[in-house]
Amino acid sequence: MPMPTLAATDATARAPQSRRAEAWSTRALFLIVGIGTASWAALVPYVKVRAGLGEGQLGLLLLCLGVGSLFAMPLAGAAAARIGLRPVLIGGTAAIGLALPVLATADRAALLAPALLLFGGGMGMVDCAMNLQAVAVERAAGRPMMSGFHGLYSLGSLVGALAAGGLLSVGFGTLGMASVALAAVAALFAAAWPGILARAATSGGPAFAIPRGAVLLIGLLCCIVFLTEGSVLDWSAVFLVQDRHLEPALAALGYAAFSVTMTVGRLAGDHIVARLGRQRILLLGGLCAAAGLALTVAVTTWQATVGGYALVGAGCANIVPVLFTAAGRQTAMPASVAVPAVTTFGYAGVLAGPAAIGFIAAATSLPAAFLTLAVLLIGVAAGGRFLRF
Repeated sequence: MPMPTLAATDATARAPQSRRAEAWSTRALFLIVGIGTASWAALVPYVKVRAGLGEGQLGLLLLCLGVGSLFAMPLAGAAAARIGLRPVLIGGTAAIGLALPVLATADRAALLAPALLLFGGGMGMVDCAMNLQAVAVERAAGRPMMSGFHGLYSLGSLVGALAAGGLLSVGFGTLGMASVALAAVAALFAAAWPGILARAATSGGPAFAIPRGAVLLIGLLCCIVFLTEGSVLDWSAVFLVQDRHLEPALAALGYAAFSVTMTVGRLAGDHIVARLGRQRILLLGGLCAAAGLALTVAVTTWQATVGGYALVGAGCANIVPVLFTAAGRQTAMPASVAVPAVTTFGYAGVLAGPAAIGFIAAATSLPAAFLTLAVLLIGVAAGGRFLRF
């Protein structure tokens, strides 16, 4: 008898009006993670200067964020299965609230490292719980919703980055900016609270297990896409300056183009997924992203390179949401294990991606590193045929 992927959750038992509240609650949770990510990104250069860190020291410090998230996600999935989503979300949001003011003011690595571990853990807990809720809400609705949920994360990141930059530029200071971000997080969490599901996963199966079968494949595909996203974030500006000789002040255009097309693609993604189907999203999205990276290498003008990054964003936009839906629908493992596992694989890709690109670039060249990513994305395009949706 196949193992159920979701329990008879509150989402399937409530009236349509309650389901709408649960959907809006899920969107608010994705906004929280987007705003939190943008707030930390705005603080990074200030942390580097305030603590007197070199590039290598900053790189080691940044690992604390990923380590905190990677450890928290499986634990959050197990906790969600046993005690419910609400305690997990309270704990994760509280961790973000405690850590962000320290990150905004501390000037020593001895304080920054544990604060970043706590912040990463809190973000990982909320990330895991919101995806568990998203899987349940989408399943109850009986229609594609995951891309729209992830689009709110992308929108939160963009709006959060613009707001943080604006506040810092007018003299709010890092603590003032962090306080505004936390106020926004608190308001969103309060708005989300009525629609948060009590339970979103079965208790059948272990609380934690090594990914296997379809979950392992989904995790690997997710890792490649997150690896691509992390590489564009950290290496697109370097490539534009070093290989395309663009002015450093304009080097952020590559990541900006990537972010805009990803956000737009996700906000429109539910309609696109419903029209094309999930397997075609993996096929066409993987090929589009691979073609974008190939364009950045093959055509040597900076305009073509920026256009290539826009194609990468458009191609990657809906792959991860579709993979999370697949994680919730597969029957090899319960969703309380599968969703955290896929999320952990994704974060591993974000952590490993920039370093892997650096190693490949050092051994060959940066264009060769991007072409390696393009080949992996073709593998993502082919991988969809082995998944059931």
